[in-house]
Amino acid sequence: MCQHDPPCPTADMADREAAEVVTRHSERGWALLCNGVVLLDDTGELLPDGRVVPPHRPAPVSPAA
Repeated sequence: MCQHDPPCPTADMADREAAEVVTRHSERGWALLCNGVVLLDDTGELLPDGRVVPPHRPAPVSPAA
């Protein structure tokens, strides 16, 4: 599917979010990557095989005391 050189990470790889954006719909909150992953603005993902990756935002940092 990916035509980039070097090829983008596949949807099964841990760094799949590093793939190139094919189309972005910011008004709807998602982007399609060239590896078939739909990346959601809340950091969740829909994988090409139908699996869902829940949002994985970093934990909030508490202010210094």
